[in-house]
Amino acid sequence: MSGKKDQESGFSGSGLAIGMCLGISLGTAIGSATGNIGLWLPLGLSIGMGLGLALGSLNKKHPENENAPDEKEKEEQKETPSA
Repeated sequence: MSGKKDQESGFSGSGLAIGMCLGISLGTAIGSATGNIGLWLPLGLSIGMGLGLALGSLNKKHPENENAPDEKEKEEQKETPSA
């Protein structure tokens, strides 16, 4: 999915990507502190992906620009001549 298709479906992988990055970072930090990176790296990645998807879906349900006109309203405004 890319470009216009992402905008139509409302899907953006940014939540997942941020979650993965944070999960890998935290997993590496905890793994090196405990001496068991092999355990904590995949755990951190999994937890980060889950949190990233959850945050991404919350963002999708509650868009910041709820009051912004959608495409149909924009077209109607263009067609209507202003005085």
